[in-house]
Amino acid sequence: MTTDSSLLNSELELQQQEELYQQLLLQTMGKMQTENPDSKVIRPLPGMCVKTISEPGKQKIFVNICQSHSVPQPPELTREELVELLQSEDPSGYRVPMSLGEPHTEIDNSSQGCTAYDVVINQDFFQKCQKDPLFQQFVILVSLEGLENKYNLELSRDWKVLKNRKFLGSINEQNIRTKSKPVIQELQPQESSTATAKRPEFTLLVEPPTGDPEYLIAEIKLPGVPSSRSLVLDVGEDRLVLTARPSLFHLDIFHPFFIDQEKSVAQYNNSTQVSNTNTNKNTHSFYFANHSKCNTNSKK
Repeated sequence: MTTDSSLLNSELELQQQEELYQQLLLQTMGKMQTENPDSKVIRPLPGMCVKTISEPGKQKIFVNICQSHSVPQPPELTREELVELLQSEDPSGYRVPMSLGEPHTEIDNSSQGCTAYDVVINQDFFQKCQKDPLFQQFVILVSLEGLENKYNLELSRDWKVLKNRKFLGSINEQNIRTKSKPVIQELQPQESSTATAKRPEFTLLVEPPTGDPEYLIAEIKLPGVPSSRSLVLDVGEDRLVLTARPSLFHLDIFHPFFIDQEKSVAQYNNSTQVSNTNTNKNTHSFYFANHSKCNTNSKK
């Protein structure tokens, strides 16, 4: 039997190209880590593969929930505390650290194209979730919500955990933070600037008042602030920080919604005069509104 040498040479070239690609990828990731010392590259271990569909297109989505000791553990949580958390009105106080990878195209068992996402959580917490069906459902729900918020998805809650498959596709490296970076940097020009500042009166409104909220509106009363030039506003996905300089007011609040920071607007109206019977002074009002769709903050 003879062997076609051209086929062997072609396979060898493909293998060499793949090795070169992997080498360049490792070099690039290593360079990124050198340039950003607050992050590092990890290769997670497979965990479990969850199959669901996206709405409204009914496209198949696979979520690879992976594990790594490089991802921090969430706070200790008992089963009783988890039940109480899930029954509470605002479960957003408990958050699970996770790394959400970019979508990648894969082929399923039916030889059909599909989209897969990689979610990495702490390895010890993953093992804990594998031993208790309630914790497993919890971590799947948290992973789906994290992907929805990051990539503006709508994923079905009618999921299925694949029994004989821990991962779809190939395990990709991820670049994770080793040092926490706050969503909002608190502005403190002087060491005691916010210590002497007062907390202003404020009101949070959602529209519509019932059902899924579309808008979040904040009204903050700032008596004695002459113009918007003395205001500094920082907007995070679930946090709002407003400082009126010098050391007049400081407001730092978390709200139970995820908002689109890029589509948020703010207005300072110094012509609005609200009678204050205690001080008999005009009260200037500051309005902040997010005109994008607000997602209820169920992030853990």
